[in-house]
Amino acid sequence: MVADVTSNDAAERIMLAGERLIAEHGVDVSLRDIALAAGQRNNSAVHYYFGGRDGLIDAIIDRRLVAMEAERLELLAESEADGTSDDAHSLVAMLVGPMLDVVGEGGDTHYARFLQVVRNHPAIADVSRLSGADRAAVRIITSRLNRCIADLPPQLRRVRLEAMASTMFTLLADLERAKANGVRMGAAATRAAGQQLVDMLVGLLTAPTGSREPTRRTRARSSV
Repeated sequence: MVADVTSNDAAERIMLAGERLIAEHGVDVSLRDIALAAGQRNNSAVHYYFGGRDGLIDAIIDRRLVAMEAERLELLAESEADGTSDDAHSLVAMLVGPMLDVVGEGGDTHYARFLQVVRNHPAIADVSRLSGADRAAVRIITSRLNRCIADLPPQLRRVRLEAMASTMFTLLADLERAKANGVRMGAAATRAAGQQLVDMLVGLLTAPTGSREPTRRTRARSSV
């Protein structure tokens, strides 16, 4: 039993170190540096516990995802009860809220910046991952958001949803970065920032289509 606890503690420290160093230095940061930052004398500790870089990234995402999925499932149930289950603002807020909670938690967090760095990793970008039971809430929310923009062509719907996700990661990372740089945000300010973020993401997702011929002034500005 003691050995298991020790093993779990070591894996947890490696995930925290990996989250921080990938957020600060990029996805190609040395696995040896991650192991050292986690207090592991064995340079192969990441391979031992996670099988390598991809396994570590998956584990860091899953570590946070369990709690966020549980919260989103509760929010989905509440939306069914109050009739907002197909409202774009409510659905986007279900994606943003649990992540904003992580950014706003006590201490210095790196998760949003980590997600910004690894957002093209298969653990996030591979849509087939949504079929798993561990991503049921995200799958339901994404499906309902897709219905919210059903008047758009399928390819454009996919582009909008991907752009919304990338923008969400970037804006949350900016909030987390500001917090790390000493900007103080109380509960009210955090809620306001979250509402503004949701508004921007919904606007991106549902913006009307159709291009207009640029005016002469617009063409002149764009040629400068």
